[in-house]
Amino acid sequence: MRSTAQAVLDALGFPDGELSILIVDDAEIADLNETYLHRSGPTNVIAFAMREGDFSQISPHVLGDVVISAETARREAEAAGVSFWERFVQLLVHGALHLFGYDHEGAEADAVEMDRRTADLLARLGVTEETTFGFG
Repeated sequence: MRSTAQAVLDALGFPDGELSILIVDDAEIADLNETYLHRSGPTNVIAFAMREGDFSQISPHVLGDVVISAETARREAEAAGVSFWERFVQLLVHGALHLFGYDHEGAEADAVEMDRRTADLLARLGVTEETTFGFG
């Protein structure tokens, strides 16, 4: 997991960046989803960026947190016919891109750019592109 995360940071041009990866169950990610995003139910990945807000310059190398539901990732992997690890890497890449300011919920051009960047990173890591489940 560390080497994969480092490969993602290297590919994004931020090799000295720090991020935390939290692996949780559906109940915990549902709580986070409700508390911070005001959405109900579990999701597959949530990213909490530290490079935004009033105090973002205190530690600019600290990117933030990527929270992944192992339960949702496992279900999605099984349904898509890919390994758990492959789905996990897809979610990690997606979350990391959010930490770098990429967004897929706003303008269509932003979503296209995030999809392009995701495909590039996954190809570099030797992982197939995202499944039909999407993210978030």
